[in-house]
Formats: sequence, C-alpha cells, structure tokens
Amino acid sequence: MAKLAFLGLGVMGYPMAGHLAAAGHSVCVYNRTGAKADAWAAEHGGTAATTPREAAAGAEFVMACVGNDDDLRSVCLGDDGAFAGMTSGATFVDHTTVSAAVTAELHEAAKVAGLHFVDAPISGGQAGAENGQLSIMCGGEQSAYDAAEPVMAVYAKLCRRIGASGAGQMTKMCNQIAIAGLVQGLSEALHFADKAGLDGAAVVEVISQGAAGSWQMSNRSGTMLEDHFDHGFAVDWMRKDLGICLKTADENGASLPVTALVDQFYKDVQKMGGGRWDTSSLFKRLREFG
Repeated sequence: MAKLAFLGLGVMGYPMAGHLAAAGHSVCVYNRTGAKADAWAAEHGGTAATTPREAAAGAEFVMACVGNDDDLRSVCLGDDGAFAGMTSGATFVDHTTVSAAVTAELHEAAKVAGLHFVDAPISGGQAGAENGQLSIMCGGEQSAYDAAEPVMAVYAKLCRRIGASGAGQMTKMCNQIAIAGLVQGLSEALHFADKAGLDGAAVVEVISQGAAGSWQMSNRSGTMLEDHFDHGFAVDWMRKDLGICLKTADENGASLPVTALVDQFYKDVQKMGGGRWDTSSLFKRLREFG
C-alpha cells in the first residue's frame, strides 16, 4: 500500500479519497476549508493537513481535484504548495478539469522539481465518484502513468493513457463537447414531445432502445420531465469547461458551432438563477423560453 495525499475534497474528491483509504492506502488530505478535511479524516481514519505542502510531504502520489486553473496553481506552487513538499521522483496526479496551458506549465514545473506529472481529468459525475466508477483520461509519460494507474484504479471503471502531457485534458474537452450537444438534443426532443401532446416518458421508452439512446437519455430524461435539476454536474462548472473548450478551439482551429451555441444556452440558465442546477436544465430553459 502507498503513502498518498489528496488535495481538494469537493463532491468528487471527498469520495475518491475515501476509496483510497478503504483500499488500505495511507492518505493525508488537504482542503481549503479545513473543517472538511478534519471531517474526512474522522470518517475515514486518515490524517488532515493545513497546507498542500504538509499533505504532500513523503507521499509517493499526490492526487488533486480542485476547481480551476488558479486553484490548481495554488495547491501546486509556492512555499506552501505540494511541489515544495514532494520528494524527488514522486508523482502528482491532477484530476481537475483545467486548460491545457496550465497543464503544460505545471508539467514543466514538476519536471524542474524532479517530479512526475499526470493530467487525469475524470468523467462520471458525483455518482461515479461515490461508486468508484469514474472514467479517467490521462496524459503524461508512460512510466508515470504506469506507476499511478493501480492507485487510480481504486475509483475507476476505466483508466487510459491517451498520450503525452495535456492529452488527458484535451480528451476531457472532447467529452464535454459531446455532452453539450447530447443534452441539448435530448432537451429539444422532450420539448417537441411536450408541444406535440405526447407522453414524454413513453416516447423515451421507445426511442431509447434505438439509435437515439444515450447515457443522458437513460439517466436524466426522467428527472428532466419531473422538473428536477438539483443533482449531478452544475451548469456553472459546465460553462467553465466549455469556456476552456472554446478557447482551445480558437487556438487549434477547431470549429465548434454547436458547442458555442449551447454555451450561450447555459448562460441563459445562469440568468434564470440555475447556475447550480444540473446540466440537464437546458430542458427547463426550453420550457421557459420555448
């Protein structure tokens, strides 16, 4: 079993760190709100640190799942950052969805410090984290990935290295681009069914068995029809991710017209007060404005 640190105990990080402790690893956690780290330690039998550096001291692997580029920099860099506390040869695994630019920056900073860095964003939502059924898409040196993969496997149903540093984040962008279009398509289908006077649940039962079927349809159509949007991945987080996608597309020349349009639809949801609603609330926007 390994000595680990986990930085960031949000809706994803808290259960992920719990799986590591349950698997027998020695886990020290850090969270910006210290009380949450103390609560995790009391629940799971690990330890809590007051800084990322303290949490990372002596750890073979340091996992992070924080909010955005700036949050990730803050837990990695500086006198109290994890890199300052890590031992040469240790590996930092970043589960945050961030820009490829900050990944490149931190990968280089890790290399200078004699550390390994794996970008490993996750998909599967809160339920996936709680059930240990996340999909993890990774970038970085093969040797660093090979060392970290057995640790990540504790909370993954699928973990794969896609390529060099940054490839994991680029793959996560593909994931969010695909989801944006799927959720809007499902929302429009349910909206159309409603306007046509059809039983939405019956429509879904039939079309989900054919080519229209998707994870979103199987797991979100029922709650959408019930006007229930207080679960899952929040609109605010999706807009952050789509912003990264659109900025990267400007840089690499990709054309993302549907993604750009759906991003504006999510902006409408935010204006409705739905920033913390689940991403399937695109359907609620259609009910309001359609």
